[in-house]
Amino acid sequence: MPLGLRRKKKFNTKETSRLVEGEHTDAAVRSLPSPPAPARRLVFHTQLAHGSATGRVENFSSIQELYAKIAGVFEIPPSEILYCTLNTPKVDMGKLLGAQIGLEDFIFAHIKGIKKEVNVYKSEDSLGLTITDNGAGYAFIKRIKDDSIIDSVKTICVGDHIEAINGENIVGWRHFDVAKKLKELKKEELFTLTLIEPKKAFDMEPRSKAGKSSTGKIGTGRETLRLRSKGPATVEEVPSEAKEKAIGKVDDLLELYMGIRDTDLGSFVHGILQARILEWVAMLEIFPTQ
Repeated sequence: MPLGLRRKKKFNTKETSRLVEGEHTDAAVRSLPSPPAPARRLVFHTQLAHGSATGRVENFSSIQELYAKIAGVFEIPPSEILYCTLNTPKVDMGKLLGAQIGLEDFIFAHIKGIKKEVNVYKSEDSLGLTITDNGAGYAFIKRIKDDSIIDSVKTICVGDHIEAINGENIVGWRHFDVAKKLKELKKEELFTLTLIEPKKAFDMEPRSKAGKSSTGKIGTGRETLRLRSKGPATVEEVPSEAKEKAIGKVDDLLELYMGIRDTDLGSFVHGILQARILEWVAMLEIFPTQ
């Protein structure tokens, strides 16, 4: 009788042990974190602006990486790419690729064409051109002002890459450094620009002065891919119309006083101004005026 009782107790202990182990296992399974959602795959279609087959690019976070991907698709060196436009193969400065790409945008890469040297006589302080760059070391002409010095030199076109000034190679310079260099050139003297124009198809339109032929917004979706010099690219909402106008006003001031246009810099300055305004409003709430 006592032996039977002991056997029964041993049996119950094993059963209890199995039950407890089962409960721990169930609890451990329930406590495991859910698997992360699969990364969103973003694929963009691309062509060479002067004409090519359509390629596909993905997995890039910066302008430099994008150029390398496009170069790989068309088997050309990345250094051949001057800049890209979105949704048009034309040299349209209103559709330049910057730090944001609409998720449905089509990318056209403009590559190096004919190199030319142009002599310009600086008869006035202002040359009448606006400089920007591609984010990868190439500065180029974004606008030419009507009736300006540069406007009188018909071989200089919007979209031309400025490779050298008076024989000094400026590849790798930012647009503001190039604008400063041109501004510092002495008046009443001749200077030489070494330019590379984008390769053109036979049916490309002649030069444009202002680069404002397109008025539509870049992209058709509500999301854009923001490229970054450091860190991964991120998908963001398209800026509101009011914000785009404000950034445009900042960009106009940059062009007026510095001779450059830079939407990314304009967005950065707008963000700083907006933060300062919010700080002032908060201060007024804490210390209201009498």
